Amino acid sequence: MPLNTIPLPFGMRDIGLKSLTNNKDTPGTLVDLPYARTLSFTESEEFEDLRGDDQLIASHGAGPQVEWEIESGGIKLAAYAMIAGGAVVGSGTTPNQKNTYTKLALDVRPYLKIEGQAISDSGGDFHPVLYACKATGDIEGELSDGAFWLTGASGKCFSTNESGHVGKLYEFVQGETAAAIV
Repeated sequence: MPLNTIPLPFGMRDIGLKSLTNNKDTPGTLVDLPYARTLSFTESEEFEDLRGDDQLIASHGAGPQVEWEIESGGIKLAAYAMIAGGAVVGSGTTPNQKNTYTKLALDVRPYLKIEGQAISDSGGDFHPVLYACKATGDIEGELSDGAFWLTGASGKCFSTNESGHVGKLYEFVQGETAAAIV
C-alpha cells in the first residue's frame, strides 16, 4: 500500500527511552517503557510584540519550547532510573534474585530521548521522537488497593547535539510499514 499523505495514528503501542550523555549527543541502549499508555507533548513559544504609531509592527518569538508527559502501566526499574537518575543494582541468584533502585540526594536527572509508536489507521505506523528530554516536572507512581501501579513523568525538551539530528527538538516519522522502535 503506498504511503498515505494523511497519517491517522491510533493508540499508543510502545514507548522507548534512550539515555543521552550530558552533552545531549550520544544515545545509549533502548529501554522499553512497559505497557505504554500516553505520550503527549505541547509546543509553545513566547512572543513579544513591537507596537508603535498605534499599530502592531512586528512580533518576535523567543524560540520554541516543548513540554512532554508520559504514562505507563507498571515500571521497569531501568526505565525509572533513566528518567529520575539513580542506579539499579541486581543481586542474588534464582530463586532469590533482587533488583534494587536507589536514588541518592546528589543524583541528577539525566537527559533522554523518547520515541513512541502508534499504528496508523491509514497504514503503517507513526513515530513521535522527542530529542534531549529531561524530567523537569513530577515523577509519579501510586500504589493503592485494587489498582495497578501507573508511572508518570513530565519535563521539557531541549535541542540535541546528536549526530545527524543537531538542533532538533522533535520530529514525526510516518512509516509505510510498521516498524518497532530501534
